[in-house]
Amino acid sequence: MTAPDVTSSPPPAATEHFDVLIVGAGISGVGGAYHLLHQRPGARFVILEALDSFGGTWWMHRYPGIRSDSDLHTFGYRFKPWRGTPIATAEEILRYMGEVIEENGIAQHIRYNHRISAARWSRADNLWTIEATNTETGEAKRFTAGFLWMCQGYYRHAEGYTPEWPGMERYQGRIVHPQTWPEDLDYKGKHVLVIGSGATAATLIPAIAGDCAHVTMLQRSPTYFIPGRNRNDLAETLRELQIDETWIHEIVRRKILHDQALFTKRAQEEPEAVKRELLGMVRAYLGDEFDMETHFTPHYRPWQQRLAFVPDGDIFKGIRSGKASVVTDEVDTFTEQGIRTKSGQELEADIIITATGFNMSVLGDIGFEIDGKPMNFADTITYRGMMFTGIPNMLWVFGYFRASWTLRADLLADFVCRLLAHMEQKGAKRVEVRLRPEDAGMTLLPWIDPDNFNPGYLMRAMELLPKRGDKREWQHTQDYWREKDEIPAIDLDGPEFVYA
Repeated sequence: MTAPDVTSSPPPAATEHFDVLIVGAGISGVGGAYHLLHQRPGARFVILEALDSFGGTWWMHRYPGIRSDSDLHTFGYRFKPWRGTPIATAEEILRYMGEVIEENGIAQHIRYNHRISAARWSRADNLWTIEATNTETGEAKRFTAGFLWMCQGYYRHAEGYTPEWPGMERYQGRIVHPQTWPEDLDYKGKHVLVIGSGATAATLIPAIAGDCAHVTMLQRSPTYFIPGRNRNDLAETLRELQIDETWIHEIVRRKILHDQALFTKRAQEEPEAVKRELLGMVRAYLGDEFDMETHFTPHYRPWQQRLAFVPDGDIFKGIRSGKASVVTDEVDTFTEQGIRTKSGQELEADIIITATGFNMSVLGDIGFEIDGKPMNFADTITYRGMMFTGIPNMLWVFGYFRASWTLRADLLADFVCRLLAHMEQKGAKRVEVRLRPEDAGMTLLPWIDPDNFNPGYLMRAMELLPKRGDKREWQHTQDYWREKDEIPAIDLDGPEFVYA
């Protein structure tokens, strides 16, 4: 994986200027637009989206059963109540986002099929110049903006991550990655092998198992899951009491976040107890005779990698019924008929699905320049995982691993609106973050502590990401329960902010 190069394109016919340019019309970009409209009325802004509709992940991914792996009471926006079941389908999430767009007149601000190739900052002009291409017409487009708001997500939509295994060219069946699911894939009555055991595999397997002859999940190592009912009893009780949906939304969100905070704390302080509880929930579906030690007992602590909620234990029901099975082993080689594992087991399959993760997109794989010099993102230091030394007038939305992404998107939207208002009050056209005198000699570390959180997509991209310091201000802490108080309280006149 290499950093993108700044590319040139034919000069556009005209340049459009905006106060704020938002990159991406996914959950973060649409939320950002809402907050600009309500907190900065009159601000001129545009959203550039490379795809042909809104939704990001929920629009791009088309594999069977695609759903959220965190609850929509917190994955949904704080300003719009969620009325459905906690775990929602992509169709339900898109409908919810569409309502936000329609109710707030956001559609007029979105330019679809606009792929950005370059972003150039000039301190002389205090402007970003954005080079893009209309992928429908091939027309070169140019925009200038006073502030750049990166809401493009964190992985490459065009292709997922598939390792290069020996013998793949020999396999006579079809190899599919869920991220680029083909519309013509016929799996009915077929033997299907799914490589991987994360949230995608746990979603996909129960969705197709009823139509397949059999589905096998091949995992290198086990994953933690949280099975439970796809229902929030508190929300349903409050609805029976005819409480206003806005109140229900806030009460249920607070209760979920309270429970998550306690669980995360226990996972860190009592990992063995939490491990027993998680495995006990899975065992309740699979029975005492199932080999839990081999197939569902991970080698890492709970919450070292993301925990996926499994609504109504559907994947475990599929395994218990015999429609699905799990093999814990590593791929030795692909064969003409399937896969041979390192233990020598032959797994035959008509279709092999590589649910093996994704490739991280660092700042949308856009070529950045600062005052005419190519920017190496890895040379910067992060300020709270949202701003970066040496990069003026830009904020990157990167959400939480242990809580819903949208919680941080909402928090950072408030911060952007407050920062823009503060700049206006000061008459400043530029803001950037710099290390303070007390930060001199601060130890610099990788973007995230791998002992704390270590999914493969982050580990593969670590060399492209900014550094963090050993002080909270210079880290992406992943701690919503502190950030919800800390970010609103940031002193915008603190020594880390430099205005001009």
